[in-house]
Amino acid sequence: MNVVIFGASGMVGHGVLRACLLDSEVTRVLVVNRRPLGITHPKLHEIIHQDFADLSPISGQLTGVDACFYPLGVSSAGLGEAEYTRITYDFTLAAARTLLAHNARLTFAYVSGEGTDSTEQGRTMWARVKGRTENALLALPMNAYMFRPGYIRPLHGAVSRTTAYRFTYTLTGWLYPVLHRIAPKHTTTTEHIGRAMLAVTRQPVRNRILFSPDINRLGA
Repeated sequence: MNVVIFGASGMVGHGVLRACLLDSEVTRVLVVNRRPLGITHPKLHEIIHQDFADLSPISGQLTGVDACFYPLGVSSAGLGEAEYTRITYDFTLAAARTLLAHNARLTFAYVSGEGTDSTEQGRTMWARVKGRTENALLALPMNAYMFRPGYIRPLHGAVSRTTAYRFTYTLTGWLYPVLHRIAPKHTTTTEHIGRAMLAVTRQPVRNRILFSPDINRLGA
């Protein structure tokens, strides 16, 4: 299986990349980044590209792909709706449409978040934009899955690129076993997300929107 990952340098992307490199059924992992990851692996291939809103210059390299894993994203803190929409909606749909044009039987796994607003009408900006993105992906002719994790525990060296999140994980990481016991429906790990993304490529799942319990079950 050949996969492409957008956002492999982020915390969740780290977990997804690790899962793909360890999986014996994955033969090629293509990563699209703005900067090199700085790691080498026989399966790993990188495309360095700056404008994620326009993938036409590299579209010829995005062929022969079975699945796209898309954990790329940013915090909405400090961003206006237009800029957040550009990164969250425009970048994601550019990737999905470009890949779909070259890969008819594509599975697309998108990391959204618990609290995403499928109605696109709520008061919370990030939730509306994420909901719009999910709805647009689900409307495309591909096997699309929306991952809505709650609290994510970073494992195996995964580190958030958002300072506030990184500080929070440092302070609360040791509490994860307690959090998972008292709120199992709202907690997962980067490892479970990576494995769950691979799982939906192998066996179709009826529910296209997956929450933490689904992710943990599929990624066990």
